[in-house]
Amino acid sequence: MESAPAAQPLEPQIIETLKTVYDPEIPVNIYELGLIYKVEVDAAGAVVVKMTLTSPNCPEAVTLPPSVETKLKAIPGVTSAKVDVVWEPTWTKDMMSEAAKLQLGVD
Repeated sequence: MESAPAAQPLEPQIIETLKTVYDPEIPVNIYELGLIYKVEVDAAGAVVVKMTLTSPNCPEAVTLPPSVETKLKAIPGVTSAKVDVVWEPTWTKDMMSEAAKLQLGVD
């Protein structure tokens, strides 16, 4: 994750917040699922998150990104939040954390 040095104190809070967002169809948070590709924070507290979804046909495509933005905007010090949904690289189960794989029983 890249960010301006002055914004680095926000990164742990941003990650912890991302870990509170779940895809309703999968009982693992979006961070551990590997859906978060990049978090950028500038010195003014503007946050840009590049994330993907498990599938382009994901029913949560309309609601999940705005939900992430709303939660990020609630963090003290965050002045704005934008989520860019990207499709490259394509998400695979290999992007999940070991904890997520264990929880879902995925090898």
